[in-house]
Order: sequence, then structure tokens, then C-alpha cells
Amino acid sequence: MKNSKALYPHLIVLVGFILVSLIYFYPVLQGNKIFQSDIVQYTGMAKEQNDFRKETGEEPFWTNSAFGGMPTYQLGAKYPNDVIGMVDDALRFLPRPADYLFLYFLGFYVLLMVLKVDPLKAFFGALAFGLSTYLIIILGVGHNAKAHAIAYMPMVVGGVLLVFQRKYILGGLLTMVAAALEINANHFQMTYYLLLLLAIIAVYYVVIAVKNKEFKELGKIFGVFGIAGILAIGTNATNLMATSEYAKFSTRNNSELTFNPDGSPKTDSNAMSYEYITEYSYGVAESLNLIAPGLFGGSNNENLGIESETYQNFVAQGYPADQVQGFVEHAPAYWGNQPIVAAPAYIGVVVFFLFVMAFFVEKRNIKYLFLAGAVLSLLLSWGKNFSVLTDFFINYVPLYDKFRAVSSIQVILELCVPALAIVGLYQFFKQDEKAKWNALWKSGAITFGLLIVLFLIKGMFTFSSANDAMYAQAYGDDFIRTLKIDRAALYTSDVLRSMLFVALTFAVLFLFVKNLMKETTAIIIVGILMVFDLFMVDKRYVNNNPDQFRSAREVDMPFQPTEADQRILADTTHFRVFEVEGGMSNARTSYFHKSIGGYHAAKPRRMQQLFDYQIAKNNVRVLNMLNVKYVIQSDENGQKLALANPAANGNAWFIEEIKLLKSANDEMKALDTLDTKRVAVFSNVTHDKKYLKSPGRAISELEYEKDSISSINLVSYKPNHLKYISNNSKNGFAVFSEMYYKDGWKATIDGKEARIHNVNYVLRGLQIPAGKHTIEFKFEPEVVETGSTIALMSSIGMLLLIGVGVYFENKKKA
Repeated sequence: MKNSKALYPHLIVLVGFILVSLIYFYPVLQGNKIFQSDIVQYTGMAKEQNDFRKETGEEPFWTNSAFGGMPTYQLGAKYPNDVIGMVDDALRFLPRPADYLFLYFLGFYVLLMVLKVDPLKAFFGALAFGLSTYLIIILGVGHNAKAHAIAYMPMVVGGVLLVFQRKYILGGLLTMVAAALEINANHFQMTYYLLLLLAIIAVYYVVIAVKNKEFKELGKIFGVFGIAGILAIGTNATNLMATSEYAKFSTRNNSELTFNPDGSPKTDSNAMSYEYITEYSYGVAESLNLIAPGLFGGSNNENLGIESETYQNFVAQGYPADQVQGFVEHAPAYWGNQPIVAAPAYIGVVVFFLFVMAFFVEKRNIKYLFLAGAVLSLLLSWGKNFSVLTDFFINYVPLYDKFRAVSSIQVILELCVPALAIVGLYQFFKQDEKAKWNALWKSGAITFGLLIVLFLIKGMFTFSSANDAMYAQAYGDDFIRTLKIDRAALYTSDVLRSMLFVALTFAVLFLFVKNLMKETTAIIIVGILMVFDLFMVDKRYVNNNPDQFRSAREVDMPFQPTEADQRILADTTHFRVFEVEGGMSNARTSYFHKSIGGYHAAKPRRMQQLFDYQIAKNNVRVLNMLNVKYVIQSDENGQKLALANPAANGNAWFIEEIKLLKSANDEMKALDTLDTKRVAVFSNVTHDKKYLKSPGRAISELEYEKDSISSINLVSYKPNHLKYISNNSKNGFAVFSEMYYKDGWKATIDGKEARIHNVNYVLRGLQIPAGKHTIEFKFEPEVVETGSTIALMSSIGMLLLIGVGVYFENKKKA
């Protein structure tokens, strides 16, 4: 009975989280869905696999609708025996995106419980974490996997802290389950950043244990982590193994080419250049957005309002008021150095005030660990603006160079600062009167003093953007003049706004210390101020207007076919489409057709290179070998046209000549002038010499010859199963306009397995004996079968361990 009563506050908190999540995104209660730009792109990419799954009940693990063909491992593939995925689905029971907001709250609440914060303060703390502006904006644009991974970060930290506090069973179980959920979220960049924070925590506790010669305890700690880690990884084995396999095929792996598309030598073999990794580097001064959101203009899509100088200036020039209003609601106010900013990374000035207070009231050294995590993430988020540290991490810290958008590492700061802030609020109420006064005045002076400095140095800034010249060319110099005035006004108003929230928070705590307000009342008011501060900024960028929440049908079917699409869809044969607009970054085409483009952070590397080195230079022969039968291009009026390409090579063809080349460089250069209908090229990089004669010779050891009436036709199509009928009077070699992927695809000729060759840099080739034959390609990835077996065994182990752990915990309390 006593234990059940102790659960009541937590149950009330959970109900509160559900209500806040639904109220914040209330259109979901009306059956509407949030329109997320990145998810729109994903919908286009995943259309073929989702349709196939719905029609057959099978999982294809391959799609031909994106980049000519690629595995679906990073496109929402559903794996067998994904028990931890079922647990995650159960936790995300609310409609999207309310489900992720609820997860934010839940994960942070667990961490605050570990930090021994009482439920009321932890409730408001969880709301403050979940409503941090960056965490809300990623829901607005559709970075769902990122949001998913961030939501489980606090749980993992909480579990690790418990283990280091020698609570082996509870801490081990929480670490195991939370880590499994974190990995299952499938955003390895966020998980990698979490590991950096965990490394800071681990180093501290290990140093303390070594100093105290607690080697036995260290052994237990790392034993618990070892078991938890093995099972957490094991339950996610299929996805991890498949992702690792695909990574070697993607743009995240190093290039085989040693020259650039313009012919100049490559100076770096890294998969991603330094410029690409650090393109989104947070400005040093821009970091003050953390406590005053509009310092650098907010976003590239800021609502300046009808009181703005820009609005008044355009109206004065005679432009229609409704047209001007539409423009100023999406004005390019941001003037920092990042290419695109959807919102400032605002953590809340009340949160910052309480964070400062924590250093005067919290006695535990945990405050220094969170401070170290926050500072490291802030410094690394500066990227090229703090190149000494960034270069060190790129060059010497394993895997750091595999991720771009370094500014996103601020998620660690956005976890550490509110965690310490709520600990500070909790400890403040436990101090004696003198300590309360000391903490209140010092934290108030530091926070308010920083804001005063920001107000006074406003004149040091020009409020100019690197893009202003482009805007001036489009709208005139007078537009830039008024835009700078509005940027400066936004700077001033948000600094004053932050001052107001700090003053109100200070006043509430002042009244409490003076015994003019009860503790519970003070906590609730401070909590409301903290949440309201963030809520009002969040609503600038993610709100419930019709632009962001639309009917379920419109979100589920975000693309409508044009006349060009309808013309192409009337052709029921199998071919590819290239839409010129957008190049390789266009998932709209994938929604309707088998496209050579798409939208993904980790594209197939060789296909991206083929575009950069050949297609972008209008090499039609390369389009032909990819079986691009239609090209979509816009006319001068923006109308999309479907241009037929009768020269497309088809699904497969017999060739007359094979050339063995020495390197990937030679293979790519050969494509400049290659007659792809007659000749195929190999390189030594991907082929054993035993299959071909010495370099420079053009004849395979296996005899082949094309006769005038040879044919090879695709007779059955599924994304993961292709069937051809071939007829050739002599031994021949056929090229297939399908993407080569060495792991998973198996070819058979009349049921007997045949070797698949990588030809023409990206395609498949097959030696075919004389006569009439049935040729089949099936995608049967062993990595999925092996990984699923490991996942099942690990899930059983995890469930057994949870059962045993709960038994012993209850026995210990009895």
C-alpha cells in the first residue's frame, strides 16, 4: 500500500506530460498531421518499399526508386525479432509529433529522479527540457530520428550515474534498456555525442575510484556496463550490422577516386571534406542566442510583423498590404554565418538563471560533470570558428569526421544545462536563509549583468548578413537598410524580454526568501515562468497554423502528379527517370518513378560520384546505361515536361567488348567517352584478375560473343526479385542497368548461382552461357538473417535479466 501511494505523484506527472504534449500539438486531436519537410522527402524515398510491404506483407530491404537502387536499411526497414522496437512503439503511443514531445519529457524526468529531484520540480524541469527551442524545431522540420535519439539520452545518463553510485541492479537495468532504446532510435550522430558526455562522466568516477583504490568496485561497474552494453547492442544487431555494411557503400565512406570532377587532384581522401563537416558551425557570439533568442535575427524565415520597418517601407512604396504581410512573415532576418537556420538554439533565460544558481547551492561534484559536458559541446559547436579543437577531434578522435553539422552537438549542452538548473532549483529550497540570499543575489547579478552587457554592446554589431548582397539585388538597397533596423530591433526586444523573465523569477524567489510566498507557490510560479518563456519562443517557429498542420491525406500523400508524371506513368515498362531540377536531391521523383535521384544524408557513394563526374556534365551515354527513358525538365513557364529518351539501353543488354582497367580513376575516366551499348569496363579495385586477362587486354578468360539476334528481357519485377529471359547463340556477357551492391544480391542462371560483376562503375554484369536461360536476381541479405538471430537471443537475455533484477530488488526491499 505504501509503495502504491509513492507511485501516485509519478502517475500524475505522466498524465501531465500526456496532456501537455497533446495540448501543444492539439491539431492531432482533430485528425490532422504535422507537415514536416524532411518527412515529405522520406515519404517520397520510401514509397516503393511501403507499397510493397502493404501489398505483399513482405519486407523488400531494397528499393529501386531512389538513387537507381539502394538498401532500405536507413529508410525505415522493419526487421524480424525487433523486440526493443516494440517497446519503443509502446512508449510512442501518442499521435506524432506529440509522441516525441512526450518522450522528451519522460526521458528527462527519469534523469531528474536519479538526481533526487522531487516530482513537482522534476515535472517543470522535464517540460523545460522538452520545450527547448532546438528540440521543438527539429520536430517541425521532421528530424524525427534525431528527436527520437535525443529523447532517450537523459535515461542513459541516469542509468550510468546509478551504476557509478553502486546501484548495480537498478542502474544496470536502466542503462541496458535505455541504451537499447537509444540505439534503436537510429541516429548515430546523436548517440555518438552522448558517448562523449558519458566519457566525461566515466573518467571522473574512474579517477575517484582509482584514487580510493576501489578496484573491486570498478570491476563490478564495468562488468555491469559490459553486460548492459552487449545486450543493448545485441537487441539492435540487425540494424547495426546492416548499417555498418551499407556505410561502406555510402558517401560516409572514403572515396576510391583521387581526382575531383574538374580533373584536379584530390587533397583529401576523407568521405566528407572539412568544409562539408563544418559548414554549419555556430558563431561564437551567436551562442548568446542561448539566453536571448533574437540576437542574430532568429531564423531565415522570421515573422517581423506589420509594425516592422520593412513592412512600413514596402507599403509606403505602394506594394499591396496583404502581399507585404506575406513577405514579412517569412523575412530573412538571420544574420549569422550559418547557411540556413530554422530557429535559434534557445534554452531559456530562466533555465540559465537557475543553472548559474546551481553552482552556489549544489554541493555534489555532478555539477562540474554537467558543466564540462556543456562547455565541451559549446566549443565543438563552433566548428571552424574554433578550429584548434575541431581539427583535433576531426583528425584524432575516432569517427568524429563521419558526421556533419557540428552545431548540433549543442544537444549535450541542452541536456546538461536544464538538468543542472533543476538541481539548482531543488537545492535552493533546501538551503538556510543566508545561503538562499547569497545564491539568489549572485546568480541574479551574473545573469542580469550578462544581459546588460549584451544590451550595451549592441552598437558593436553591423547586423549585416553575407547574403545581403543577394537580397539587395532582388529587392534593392533600401530593403537591406530597413531589414538591418528590424534585426537591431529584434536584438533589443529579446534582450529586454530576457531581462524581464529574469527579474520576475528573481522577484518570486525574493518573496519566498522574505517569507511572503509559500514554497509550493514559488515553485509553481517559477516553473510556469520557465515553461512560458520557452513556449512563447517555440511558437514563433512551430505553431498550429495550417502551414504546419494539414489533413492526414495531404501529409500521407504530399506529392501530386504533374502532367509529365502522368505521361510517364502511362508507360508500364521498367525504366528510370531523371528530374533535372534538384539533381540528385529530389525525392519527389522517387514518389512516382524509379529515379536516379533521392534525398538522404548517406547516399550511395558511387551514384553520387557518377552524378558529380558524369551526369552533371550532361553525359547522355551514362544516362542511357542507367536506363533513363524519361527526363523531366521545366520549361520557361515552370511547367514540367516529360522528355523521352529513345536511346536508353534498356534493362539489360549483351556487350561486344570488355576492358579491364587498373583503377577506379581509370574506370570513371573511361565513362567520359564509353560506348555503353557495346563496351563494359571493369577495374582491379573490385575484380579479381583471375576472371580477366592481363591489364590492357579486352577479352575475358571466359569466352563471350554477341550475336546479331541475342536478346535479354526483364519478364518479372519486384524490388528484391528480378527475373530475365536471355537468348544468345554463343557464350555472352550481359550488363544490367541495376545498381551493384556486393552484399545480399544473389544471381542464378537456371537455378545455379552465378557471380555478379561490378561493371561501368555502378552496374551489374553477368557471364551467361549460350542458349535460352532464366536469370534471377534476389536480394537476400545474410546480415538481416544473422542480425535477427542475435537480436532474438539478446532480447530473451534482456527479459530474463529484467525478471531476475526485479526479483532481487524486491527481495532487498522486503
